[in-house]
Amino acid sequence: MPAQNSYRRLASMALGAALICSAMPAIAKTKPDNLVAAGDPVDCVQIVAIQSTNVRDDKTIDFMMNGGKIYRNTLPDSCPSLGFERKFSYATSLSQLCSVDIITVLQSSGPGLQRGASCGLGKFQPMQKTPK
Repeated sequence: MPAQNSYRRLASMALGAALICSAMPAIAKTKPDNLVAAGDPVDCVQIVAIQSTNVRDDKTIDFMMNGGKIYRNTLPDSCPSLGFERKFSYATSLSQLCSVDIITVLQSSGPGLQRGASCGLGKFQPMQKTPK
């Protein structure tokens, strides 16, 4: 009987630890920042020129453009779950994404995506890689 109680206690402690770990948010991992500002910020970028994005945290998105240009957008306010989810959508009727536009965090939910917080963009700061 004492061995069975010990087993139950150990099993319930393991289950509790697993629940605590699964409830803790994962820390968004970003590459070390090797970028520096290179010029004056701009209000808009051409959507067709956006090759990819890198969400750095809840406030910072790097836009990698065709031709190797990089623009960093620092949101005026923190956008909940952006750094964790690292996915967002936007809708605009223009051919540009601008500092007045709103992004919406896309949250993973089962087999699909759900809309999360909506947040305003800031200006697009041209960036360049630091020399090695």
